[in-house]
Amino acid sequence: MIFNIDKEKASRAASKIRLLALDVDGILTDGRLFFSEHGEELKAFHTLDGHGIKMLQENNIEVAIITGRRSAILEKRAADLNISLLCQGREDKLVALSEIISNKPYQITEVAYAGDDLPDKSALLAAALSFSAPNAHPEIKAGVDVITNLGGGWGAVREMSDFILKSQNKHTPLTN
Repeated sequence: MIFNIDKEKASRAASKIRLLALDVDGILTDGRLFFSEHGEELKAFHTLDGHGIKMLQENNIEVAIITGRRSAILEKRAADLNISLLCQGREDKLVALSEIISNKPYQITEVAYAGDDLPDKSALLAAALSFSAPNAHPEIKAGVDVITNLGGGWGAVREMSDFILKSQNKHTPLTN
């Protein structure tokens, strides 16, 4: 991971996270859009990310998805991962994030946000901890707290979840 802030400061922020909110295209996917000959949208999701999301949930850290697009395949993926906090068709990511936490017993100081492009900027700036992936827009990469080693759609969310869980002493390492 690349830290744009002090690693210890990022770890302290991660130790308090109760919600990880994720953009889709460029974070949960590699950002490319595929369409079938019938116009159906196709997306590829990585199993590493799915397991990272499950580990967060098992440790009482909620996961939300906020995206500017609408997609039935995303609804299916969110349902498969038991993510009920799904906001689609939302161009203003900060407003959507604020709506989510207004119904929760925690504050923005307990929220991490992951995004990769300019529509994510306001939510990234507001969150206690901001993440992006190496395939993000340069302005976003320059302004976030942490950039994953793996690209969006290729395990970036798993890196985020591992970092949060390690910071909270909830990560179980593989031992012999």
